[in-house]
This record gives sequence, structure tokens and C-alpha cells, in this order.
Amino acid sequence: MHQFDYIIVGSGLAGLYSAYRASRYGKVALITKSGIRESNSYFAQGGIAAVTDEEDATEFHFEDTIIAGRGICDHDAVNILVNEGPERIRELIEEGMEFDMQNGALALGLEGGHHRRRILHAGGDVTGKKITDFMIEKVSEHHNIAVFENLAAIEILKKDGVCCGVRTWDLKEKKEVFFTGRHTILAMGGASAIYKNTTNPATTTGDGVALAYRADCKIADMEFIQFHPTSIYTEEEKSYLISEAVRGEGAQLVNVKGERFMPDIHENAELAPRDIVARSIYKQIRQQREPFVYLTLNHLNPERIKARFPNIFARCASLGIDMSDRIPVAPAAHYMVGGVKSDLWGRSSVPHLFVCGELASTGIMGANRLASNSLLECLVFGYRAVEECSREADKERIVLAESELSSIYRSDSAREKEFCELSSRVSEIMTLHAGIIRNEKLLAEGLAKLEKERANFVMDGKEIFELMGENLIIVAELIIRSALERRESRGGHYREDFPEENDKFIHHIVQQRGKGISALPVNKTL
Repeated sequence: MHQFDYIIVGSGLAGLYSAYRASRYGKVALITKSGIRESNSYFAQGGIAAVTDEEDATEFHFEDTIIAGRGICDHDAVNILVNEGPERIRELIEEGMEFDMQNGALALGLEGGHHRRRILHAGGDVTGKKITDFMIEKVSEHHNIAVFENLAAIEILKKDGVCCGVRTWDLKEKKEVFFTGRHTILAMGGASAIYKNTTNPATTTGDGVALAYRADCKIADMEFIQFHPTSIYTEEEKSYLISEAVRGEGAQLVNVKGERFMPDIHENAELAPRDIVARSIYKQIRQQREPFVYLTLNHLNPERIKARFPNIFARCASLGIDMSDRIPVAPAAHYMVGGVKSDLWGRSSVPHLFVCGELASTGIMGANRLASNSLLECLVFGYRAVEECSREADKERIVLAESELSSIYRSDSAREKEFCELSSRVSEIMTLHAGIIRNEKLLAEGLAKLEKERANFVMDGKEIFELMGENLIIVAELIIRSALERRESRGGHYREDFPEENDKFIHHIVQQRGKGISALPVNKTL
């Protein structure tokens, strides 16, 4: 059993930054399911949105976020993001983080939904890698932080309803490892790898959502899954995304006939909000034989494109694609907009259990994440969660004694194969029944299939792969049940049987174990 002041689960930007901030106040355990560089943050090609230019204003950033969120954003949370974000960026730069510069000033890009250039990049199209590597270096050199890799968090430890730490499973040693502490922060990322075509690492299947749900946390807005409009589509590759910044530099979408279609759909054409672009591409694909459209750049300066997007250019070349001409693309599951409901300080509904990053539902994203707000949210709410924890340091701590902990799980290699097969079937169910365009019949059929999968797979619940299978099904069901409940189309959730927005649904849909689905008014916290 390990004892720390802070237990942080997840090694994306939210987890790394939270660990670094928390190290100022005590001993920190940073736990990650795989390697420290395996996260959505690390692979993020896009940038980080923040007001740093004197011709921009936080009011403009606020407005763009609200518009993209389609009426479901919590205004207080968005105000915190846009007003505290620039300070977090300044601190990173003072610490030594280097963003791309142009003519002696920060080079600012434009992405979908933004009406000003405010996207900071690092290394062109590898901002996630650059900023994550920067934080990994900070974390690795700090004596107050211990990093534990290849440990999967499998249960929130509670006593008298209060979080006291986490039970983990050592994926190499095949045994349980316990961590207890005053505060636990979950920063375990999203769930988009629960779909067949995804831009996410294979490990991003919503473990944090299931973990929090089984600990009785409130889960909100799981119907809103953002599909990235432009993921490369070839026989070899269906998950490498083409950053929105490419469209920001002037790339255009055309169907297989070479016809541009976005200008007739939205005033911002290719820079419309992601849900509109993804759905428009999906509809084009349904009207043709080929399962992709093209992102064309042949009207742009090829040298400029190669210099601005060196890694994307190289990846395309490795697949036999000339990025300066056109790229076959199709939508792929990208970002979980909902998650574990938190307040403005990252607190979940379980005392001493905090959430931040993509796992958290802060109310910022609404029904549809504005491009490049996610990395900023990691910084702003990771900071706030740690500061709140530090203020509670003098409160009485509920401690779990070692005698109160015992190992209960075992590992059966035969079940691992069954779990992999289950994962494949669940991804097919989600893609077919809860994808970009939904309806009640599809969703209900998908839910019935998941219930059948649970009946066929889960047994006594004491085998680790059974637990992982149960978690997978929990997350899939949360998405589908919420999608069934929201009988309208809004943001990342589109119902062809209810194609319009309905003011009756301007609220968050909340699910909690053992309770019925409830509605939480917008701008209301826990």
C-alpha cells in the first residue's frame, strides 16, 4: 500500500499539470495505465486556444465557445476558462515552454468556430507532444512526484462515503496495488476508442467514467460525442487525424466528384463547428460508393503547407498521399464532450474526489467542444482542482488502515482473449447504433445488444478482464441511454427522428448509479 498526499490518475496534460502543481503542496503519486506518453494530449495536432493578442478579447473567446456549445454551456465555467487561461499560458512560457513565433510575436492560428486568430501552436502540428513533453520533464525532475506506469485504476476506495484513494491493477505483475491519500484527482481522458474509427489511443475507452460511475459520481451529457471531421482514410490508416488547423490555412472539402459542398451548408464553410462539418461529410459519403471525401490543398502554396504541417505531411507521404494535392478523409470519434460532472473547482459529487481534463464535465464544452479549448481546460481546471485541494489540507482526513484493504481480483489469461473480442463487438455496436446520425430504433437496438453482451460475458466480477468488460459496457450504455433521452438534435448529438433543436432540452442530462436519469439546468453546479 502506498500513501501520498495527492493521488493523480492519468498522464495526459491534465494529469501532468495537476501533478506538477500539487507537488508544491505535498507528495504526489502520478498513476498511468500505459506509458506516460500514451494520451490524447500527447497526440494532439491542434493547438491551445487563449487570448494573447491585443486585438482579441476574452469576450470574443467566450462568445465563440458559447456559440459552439449550442446553449448547453455553463457561463460561469466558460468565463473562468477564457479569463484564467491567458495567465496559465503566461506561466507556462515563464517556466520555459516555447510556442511557435512569427515576427517576434506568438504565431496565432485560426480553427473552426473561432472568429479571431488565437490558437497557439508548438512545433507546427505537434503541439500536444511539445507541451506534454515539457510537462513530463517538469514532473520527472521533481522529487515530490513518483510516477507509476502500467497501473490501471479499477476502483475508488471509499470510507463513510468519502474518497480515500484508488485500487489499481498492475498490468505487468498481474496483482493489485493500493494507493491512499488525502485527495484523488482523476484525469483519465475520454472514451472515443469505444468506437471502431477513432483518433484516440486504444486505451481511451472511458475507464475513468466507469470508475467514477461505480463510485456513485454523477455523469453528465454522455450523448455528446464529437467526431473529428477529417481523419485520413486509406486501407492502412483510418485513425490519423488531419488537424483542423489545415482547414484554418485554407484547405477545402470536396466530394469524389471534386465538388465543394460546405459553402452551401454553413456561412463559415470548412470552418463551421465540427459537428456540422462531420455530419456534412457523413451525408456526402452516404450518397456515394467511396467511404471518404477529399480535403484538397492543391490551390495552396505547397512549401508553406510542408513547413506549417511537417508531421502531417510526412505521415501522408508514408501512405502514398501528396498532402499538397488532396487527402482522403472521413469522420472518426474524437472527443468525449460529457463526463464526470464537476463544480467550478473540479470537485465531483464524491468528497475528496476531483476530476479534470476530458474526463470532467465542467459545463464548458456544452453540446460541442470549440476547437483547441480542451488543452486550455486541462490547465485552468487542473490548477483550480489543486488549489482547492490545498485549501482543504487542514480538514480532518479519513484514513483507510492497511487491515481494511484486501486483494479481490484475479487474472485469467483465457478471459483476456474474450475481452478483446468483446471490445471489438462493442465498438461495432457503438459505430452502427450511436454514431454520427442516430434515431430511436438504432439506439434501442444498440442498448439491447449491449445487455445481451453483458449477460453473455460478465460472471462473478472478480476476474480483472470481467471487470474491464463490465466497464466497457457501462460506458457504452451511458452514451446510448443519454442519447435516447435527448429527443432533439444539438451539437455533437444528431437524431434524424428529431432533427431540430428543442428548447425543452436546454439542460444537462445526468446519470447516477441506482438512480433514474435527471435533468440539471444549465448554469447550475453540483
